[in-house]
Amino acid sequence: RVDCIDNHCSVEFGEIAHLHLRQPSSALISFATKITSPSSPHWRKPLRCRMSSDSNPSSSLSHTLTLPVQPSEPVHIVAAPGVSDSQFRSAIDSSLFKQWLKNLQSETGILASGAATLKRVLIQGVDMFGRRIGFLKFKADIFDKETGKEMPGIVFAQGPAVAVLILLDSGGLTFAVLTEQARVPLGRFVLELPAGMLRDDKGDFLGTAVREVEEETGIQLNLEDMVDLTAFLDPSTGCRVILSPGSCDEEISIFLYRGNVDPEIIKQLQGKETGLREQGEFIKVRAVPYESLWCATGDAKVLMAIGLYEMAKREGLLPVKSEPASLARG
Repeated sequence: RVDCIDNHCSVEFGEIAHLHLRQPSSALISFATKITSPSSPHWRKPLRCRMSSDSNPSSSLSHTLTLPVQPSEPVHIVAAPGVSDSQFRSAIDSSLFKQWLKNLQSETGILASGAATLKRVLIQGVDMFGRRIGFLKFKADIFDKETGKEMPGIVFAQGPAVAVLILLDSGGLTFAVLTEQARVPLGRFVLELPAGMLRDDKGDFLGTAVREVEEETGIQLNLEDMVDLTAFLDPSTGCRVILSPGSCDEEISIFLYRGNVDPEIIKQLQGKETGLREQGEFIKVRAVPYESLWCATGDAKVLMAIGLYEMAKREGLLPVKSEPASLARG
């Protein structure tokens, strides 16, 4: 059926498709009228097509597993179109995916009480960092048993990370050492704490923190001088801070380092170019007076570190020891 009003035409192909045309030509109107007429042979042989979506992907890659918390309800894991066999297997075997399943079944996990069930996981994307998975994206179909309603289940998994609040006393002032680097997802440069992801499954948070500081700022820190600020959180929190639990599994340990340096060191740090260029890191170091740190950036790691540091200091939880920092060569 063709309906035209004020240079706008709507062409309806039965119950299959509907087109909205603006200022169509007379020839197009005539053609649309003929093919949508009940007497037209095209009307008796309408075009039919089958659409696939994430809710019902067409994929031959699948896996089934059984969780201890729901032994009679197997979980079906499938790959979305575009995910290769090697990526699919790597995703299932990754520490990111295994840790997520472990969290689901933990004491505070979503499946622990038996009120919800995990039916299916759709692996949608896998980004490799060399031989290991850097980022994993999937959709989990988890349903509340009482209502039958599905919970929001889009997951971007990247695993745990660390960040370091470096405070350097110099010339009667205290400076926080930050990094300025391009953050493509935001489309701009961001001023933030030195931070990084754990590169292996060993859970070496402290070692990772020290390494990231040296790579991103050029400062060498001793392990024994570091204070884990997130360790002061209640054990029920997992002693890590959570940035975006609605979509991402990232949990961060925040460490503190305090030291004394000469004013010349602060000058050397200001604007220093660092980072692993071969890995696409283009970083500049910034020394920001601590008294204005809270309003110098919107980086959540900075703001959380300030809160943890100030509360720990107020409660008398911080050690008195203060050692000088040193600059790495080069």
